[in-house]
Amino acid sequence: MSDAHEVGTAPVSRARRWLVLAAVSAGLLLISVDMTVLYTALPTLSSDLRASASERLWIINAYPLVMAGLLLGAGTLGDRVGHKRMYLVGLVLFGAASLVAAYAVSPAMLIAGRAFLAVGAAAMMPATLSLIRVTFVDERERGIAIGVWGTMAMVGAAVGPIVGGALLEFFWWGSVFLVNVPIVLVALVLAAVVAPGGSGSSDRPWDLLASVQVMVGLVGLVYTIKELTGPEPSVLAVTVALGAAVAGIWSFVRRQRGQAYPLVDFALFRDPRILIGVLAAGMAMFALAGVQLVLTQRLQLVLGFTPLQAGTTVAAMALGALPVGVVVGALLYRVGTRPMIVAGLLTSTVGTVVVLLTASAPLPWTVAGLLVIGAGTGAAMTAASAAIVGNAPAHRAGMAASVEEVSYELGSLTGVAILGSMMAAVFARTVVLPDGAPASAAEGMDEALAAARDLDAANAAELVSAAARAFDNGFLVTLAIAAAVLLASAAFAFLHKRGWNDEAVGASAGQGNCTNRSME
Repeated sequence: MSDAHEVGTAPVSRARRWLVLAAVSAGLLLISVDMTVLYTALPTLSSDLRASASERLWIINAYPLVMAGLLLGAGTLGDRVGHKRMYLVGLVLFGAASLVAAYAVSPAMLIAGRAFLAVGAAAMMPATLSLIRVTFVDERERGIAIGVWGTMAMVGAAVGPIVGGALLEFFWWGSVFLVNVPIVLVALVLAAVVAPGGSGSSDRPWDLLASVQVMVGLVGLVYTIKELTGPEPSVLAVTVALGAAVAGIWSFVRRQRGQAYPLVDFALFRDPRILIGVLAAGMAMFALAGVQLVLTQRLQLVLGFTPLQAGTTVAAMALGALPVGVVVGALLYRVGTRPMIVAGLLTSTVGTVVVLLTASAPLPWTVAGLLVIGAGTGAAMTAASAAIVGNAPAHRAGMAASVEEVSYELGSLTGVAILGSMMAAVFARTVVLPDGAPASAAEGMDEALAAARDLDAANAAELVSAAARAFDNGFLVTLAIAAAVLLASAAFAFLHKRGWNDEAVGASAGQGNCTNRSME
């Protein structure tokens, strides 16, 4: 192997390649941490900002929702203007948005800050994977680099709660956003110096309308889920929201099929390796985000953990993911991606079942289950990323990276929306309120604890006990759904063998079973 690789006409030395990986990994870590950092901070900031249950939903979901809507366009825009430029612009936006969110004085301002964060993250995320692709030409090195990349995504999401919990021990809730700023500055300087440049291709227009169509569809979908799982769903609201979701997604697909330069070339999904990679990434994040949300809330609201204690417990997933992701990245060249995807999803299923069955057992059982979930998710996401990036044509590099990241964000978005909504629905339908308790106590564990403060000791204890039982009912249901989704995804990947070549991560950079002709 030579000591320098070529990116366009600029050689990239061995040392510089790994500095590039460090620069993009720092940005990816920030993006991933912000996906979950609010799980432990949510009770505190909700109290300070007096956020309603609906506002709490949008504070969490604004970030993945806007990211999913913009990611496809950001990848294509990166192909046009250059991935280094997109990454640097994204870092600047992310840092500015962190300041807005940190000093928010109302739920609406925080929601806006989270949406602004997502704009910066959407600019950065496809660029991270594309920069790895153009920097690491050797397949073995690229496999290791993608393994590190995938691990950073997994670890960032897993350690977000512990970061939030640790900061809340000493600072106000805005510190979970303010901590981003110095890391952004370091990544910005490093990327500006070492990342390979490139002007991109100027003949690919940016389709802003398509991004709007995606966001309309996703907002409608999330609202539909929340309304259907509410205590008294409105037929009119569900009809309007579902209509918006269908119209947004249908118009997006129709528009893309007629575009000369689409944000998504659906021919990509003719390659089963890319199809399964997208599915695996999305479903792994569906389970991870949903389990993290309900578990961190249970640890704090039912078991009485501090934010730091809850975050430390959930960090077991990161400990499971870190070594596995790196090892899997190094092994993919020999083993192939599909076996790793199947094994990873099955392992995550086992871990989820362990957490479900040992919910009332001593805490070490839960920690053991989380370690297994982390190991399986780390393996599945690393292999999924390699399957997508390693088998997309070179001229679809940015598009493939965006598709992978959209699956990541959609998985997180739907995991929080569906599992979080199911949690609330089961709670509301199974909680038995004692005499004197207000009806608002049935809306959630937070509201029940707040209502208990205004009751006499006996009724307060009865309400807290009833609310805890109802919360545990919802907790078990959400874990069962997560395990079923993971198992079904593993079965689909195992059975979907047609056209799959497991000899390596990818035939070569930019090559796979999808021919260039079918991609154009």
